[in-house]
Amino acid sequence: MTNYYEVLDKNLVAVDCVIFGYDISDKELKLLLVKRKFEPEYGKWTLPGGFVKKDEGVLEAACRVLYQLTGLKDVYMEQSYAWGDVNRDSGGRVITISHFALIKTHELDPVMIEASVAHWRSISRLPILIFDHRKIIDRAHKELIDRIKVKPVGFELLPEKFTLVQLQDLYEAIYQRQIDKRNFRKKIISMNLLEKLDEKEKETSKKGAYYYRFIPSRYEDFKRQGFYFNLDVQ
Repeated sequence: MTNYYEVLDKNLVAVDCVIFGYDISDKELKLLLVKRKFEPEYGKWTLPGGFVKKDEGVLEAACRVLYQLTGLKDVYMEQSYAWGDVNRDSGGRVITISHFALIKTHELDPVMIEASVAHWRSISRLPILIFDHRKIIDRAHKELIDRIKVKPVGFELLPEKFTLVQLQDLYEAIYQRQIDKRNFRKKIISMNLLEKLDEKEKETSKKGAYYYRFIPSRYEDFKRQGFYFNLDVQ
């Protein structure tokens, strides 16, 4: 009997990674992009990606791509969307599963970044990208905005200690708009998820602002009690 699978069309399956980072000094949300190293579209800007190997799952492939580029493991990553338009890739029939990841830029392995010739580019000033990669980025950015409203995932982009001003700057960079200072601080403080430290940040002002840190264990305890994170601010 003929194996039914053998007569079916074969498609390539790939992963593309939208890797978000936050520059706390520039106050900008950024993406890690690379120059494509093969045809078609050789030398053009692209998302980091690769084909799924026969012995790995889709998430494993995305984690492999991210590790090979950054040297990081165990970072926040979500599967985003499946992109399967017939003519999306001029090189062949390729279905890609996009993922977005949040990384702390100061934790990157500089040797690996230099070797991969990766570059940080501001989300507000992106170059022209190959295929449908701009659509992939736009969807991931929208999903990130949706997540930070209902989950404390924004802290994945910040150093361990930060000021409330720096935290608001991050949210404004992700939202790509200004938000009300008083409303933001009132909401984040009322959730009791931050620990105020005795140390102050004095590089940007003489008086200085107190540092805070996010307490993940407190969030998990509150969540088990029915706590709902809500930082949807105007």
